[in-house]
Amino acid sequence: MKSLHAQNKPLASPENQLEWLAKGSFADGTWPSFSQRLSKMNHWPLKARPLEIFQVNLGYMCNQVCRHCHVDAGPDRQEIMTRETMQLCLDAIAHSGAHTLDLTGGAPEMNPDFRWFVEEAARIGVRDFIVRCNLTIIVANKKYHDLPSFFAQHRIHVVSSLPYYDIEKTDRQRGEGVFKKSIEALKMLNAVGYGMPGSDLHLDLVYNPSGAFLPNNQMGMEADFKQALSRDFGIQFNQLFSITNMPISRYLEYLIASDNYEDYMDLLVQSFNPAAVEHVMCRNMISVGWDGMLYDCDFNQMLELKPAVSAKHISEFQSKAWNERDIVVASHCYGCTAGAGSSCQGTTTHAE
Repeated sequence: MKSLHAQNKPLASPENQLEWLAKGSFADGTWPSFSQRLSKMNHWPLKARPLEIFQVNLGYMCNQVCRHCHVDAGPDRQEIMTRETMQLCLDAIAHSGAHTLDLTGGAPEMNPDFRWFVEEAARIGVRDFIVRCNLTIIVANKKYHDLPSFFAQHRIHVVSSLPYYDIEKTDRQRGEGVFKKSIEALKMLNAVGYGMPGSDLHLDLVYNPSGAFLPNNQMGMEADFKQALSRDFGIQFNQLFSITNMPISRYLEYLIASDNYEDYMDLLVQSFNPAAVEHVMCRNMISVGWDGMLYDCDFNQMLELKPAVSAKHISEFQSKAWNERDIVVASHCYGCTAGAGSSCQGTTTHAE
C-alpha cells in the first residue's frame, strides 16, 4: 500500500487537510464519500433537528499541547473570543430555544471573560452549562485554583479529558507531568462535591485512544477507570465518555507521520455504523468559533467548512434557517459513525 505520507505535503491549511481526506486506498483508489454512504441509506442530505446545544469555542489558547488535539491548541495560540462576540452569542441563545451552553477551547477558562460569560448566561436563564476542562488548568496558576468552587456555584457540568488511569499513557499523549496535575485537580473537584455519590454536581471524564484504533467498549472502560481511580487515588466521577479521534489537525499529522493514515481511514470507513447516523451531534447543535463564525460542529470549524445557510456569523443567526439546514459533511465524518459512534457525549449507539 502506497503511503500518502510519502508525498510530504504540508498540513498547515484546512484546504490541505481536506485534500488528504479526499484520498483513499480501496481497490479503485478511493473510499466512498460520506455523502455517497448516506445516499445509500436514504439519509442524504443529512438534515438538522431542532437546536438544543450551543457549543461555543472561547479560543484556541491552552496550557497544554496534546498529541491528539483536533483544535491544534497550545500556549502560543492567540485566537480568543471577545466580550462583544460573547454578547452576540448570548443574544442568539436567548432566542434560539437551545437549553445547553457548551463551552470549549483550547482551555475555555483561559479566556479573560470566561466567568463573565457564564454569569451573564445564567442571568438570561441558561441553566444547563457544560465546560470542557483539561483539568491541569485548575492547578496551573493560583488564579484558577477557585475554578471548582466557581463551577459548583453555577452547577456547571464538568467534562474533563483523562487519556488513561496511569501516568505513562497519559503523559505520553498529553505531556510530562499532566497525569499528576490531573489527579490533583480531580481531588479538588471531588472536594467540592463533583462526582461524589448523592451529589448533583456532575463530573465526567473523556477517553481518546492514544494510537490509530477505535475506542474499546465505553461501559467496560468506565468500570476500569472507576475501579483504578478509586483504588489508587480515592477519586470519584460519574461517567466516562469514549471518543474516537478525528483524522484532522494534529492527529492527522500524527497519522501521516506514523504511516497510519490510510489504515486508519480504512478502519473508520469499514466500521461505519448506520445506526450512529441518527445520533450524530451536528444534528441538534451549533458550533460557534472564537471569531463568531458558525459551523455545523467543532470538527467542521477546524476545517473551516461553512454551514449551508446564508448566515455565516453569530450576528446574523436565525433559528428557523439553522433548524432546517442541510448539514455539510466530508470524509472526517466517518469518525463520528464508526463502531459505536462518537460525539461530545461519548458513544451514541451499540456497535454493529
